Amino acid sequence: MAGQAGRRVAALPLGAPAPLAMTFVHRLATEDDLPALAAVMDLAITALLPAFLDQAQVAASRLTMGLDTQLVADRTYFIIEAEGRIAGCGGWSRRATLYGGDHSVGLRDAALLDPAEDAARVRAMYTHPDFTRRGVGRLILGLCEAAAADASFSRVELMATLAGEPLYRACGYEEIERVVNRNGPVGVPMTRMGKRLAPR
Repeated sequence: MAGQAGRRVAALPLGAPAPLAMTFVHRLATEDDLPALAAVMDLAITALLPAFLDQAQVAASRLTMGLDTQLVADRTYFIIEAEGRIAGCGGWSRRATLYGGDHSVGLRDAALLDPAEDAARVRAMYTHPDFTRRGVGRLILGLCEAAAADASFSRVELMATLAGEPLYRACGYEEIERVVNRNGPVGVPMTRMGKRLAPR
């Protein structure tokens, strides 16, 4: 549950599909979770992006995507668990960085956003391939949007991969602009999207 700290959970390899009916719990990630989170992210990139991108684009995506330890340090990064496994992860941020892991230095901006003027960020959403189509992404989005609203933000924005865009559209996000990420040797199409939050 949210706020539960410090225990490690497994990021098991592919091949053990989750049951259709299961109970998910959530908590905030801590530094102890970093290795398991990195493993889930790698699995998700490997298994889910090739349906939308070619091999060169998937490789280029790895130069941008991945672990953002600032989100964990800020205690704004959620882990979704089921039966002791990480089913997914994602977070929100009051910082200006819109997307990118620790290694994508040119995309990062730690400046704090103004809730009266700026949109909070939804960041680093990943679902373990064994748990796709179970509502994990919707659960993470709901947690992020609620936390951002509690911090007085009225809007959220994110940078969607082609793989994530259908989920975000289904959850009420609208396209702001289409971009091509040129952080690698080939361009990777992405979509900046936003949503207005209901008052809490």
